[in-house]
Amino acid sequence: MNIARLARSTLRVKHASVSVPRPRIPAQMITSSPQIYPIRTFASTPQKLAPSPPPASPKSKPQTLRRAAQASLPIRSNPTPTRGTIRPVLTLATAESYNPHLLEGVLPDGSQRVHAAWWIPNWKSGEIWIFDSGSCVFWGLSEAEARMFVAEVTMSVKGVEVDKLKTLELEELEFVTDPKETTRLQGDLIILGQMPPISEVEFPSPPPDSTAIPSETLPARYAFSHALARSSALSALETSLDSYLHSVSRLPSTLGTTGKPGLGRKELRMKLGQLMRFRQGVNLGRETFGDTPDLYWTEPVLEGYFDSVSEALEIKARADSVNAKITYAAELQGLLRELLAESSGHRMELIIIALIAVEVVIAIIRDGPELWHMITGTPQADEKKKGEFAE
Repeated sequence: MNIARLARSTLRVKHASVSVPRPRIPAQMITSSPQIYPIRTFASTPQKLAPSPPPASPKSKPQTLRRAAQASLPIRSNPTPTRGTIRPVLTLATAESYNPHLLEGVLPDGSQRVHAAWWIPNWKSGEIWIFDSGSCVFWGLSEAEARMFVAEVTMSVKGVEVDKLKTLELEELEFVTDPKETTRLQGDLIILGQMPPISEVEFPSPPPDSTAIPSETLPARYAFSHALARSSALSALETSLDSYLHSVSRLPSTLGTTGKPGLGRKELRMKLGQLMRFRQGVNLGRETFGDTPDLYWTEPVLEGYFDSVSEALEIKARADSVNAKITYAAELQGLLRELLAESSGHRMELIIIALIAVEVVIAIIRDGPELWHMITGTPQADEKKKGEFAE
């Protein structure tokens, strides 16, 4: 259930003329309607590109956001003349990375390269950031519009998406503009308002009428979007790693009961290759989830924006969890290697035994009669040889 809807529901009960006690509902009884597929607000929910995707079990929301959701109630419940409407911020991860050279050729007119992302200042009254890590961040656009953009741009040319994901990773946040407020993340709501000047890092200065959102907060939106894109990329890695661990979850029990892995040599090699890709994605990918990007080292203001979203989405804790799973998978990798080596050694032993057996058969066929005469001492053979020698 969307946190914003929970907040608005709480306010309606609070300001009602008649106080009605709210019954406690166990968490396990709160389910979505069969016709509505729930979207997790701050934890990714795999969504298929098919027109009618099957329902997916949403992951639990980060503990930090559940605790901080109430912090956005003062902003939501006290509108001001200078404050705009609350609009969504959607993040879609479609691939492990994008090919920047091919991507540049399919982007709409007016797109600009801004550090680690492509910036589209105005598309259907919204703003889009496309990061090389395979994620797109949409400001002020609906989910249908976001999916339309992905289908028309990133998926329109083969090769733009590198290692395309089987399912999209979707995350949702909300933002509001208010020039009287300070730019910040408050609870589960991004507030775009006043911010200190940025001196060390350059950002574009487009004309005011060319952007869907005021350009004064462009650096802040980049930092917020960067953190959201990193979270989405991490969600894709979490989903793939969980699927991998599930595929080998029966391996220990199979080894314990039968002494065999239950997988062929080709399947074992494929599992090793998949695990190496996970390790590469964590340690050598475009996003190193445990480090702050170099861009923010010289700009503490932008670093604060980036860190606020990263902490709210629990990126560090989730990255530590992924590393723990990778460590377990590495132990499993060692076991798979031993199984492959043992299987190869056993196969080589069988080949050597077969070769020895063939050599013995050939020797028997070639030297068998002579050996037989030598063992039995047949006199006919000796006399025949003497007669041939005399002639």
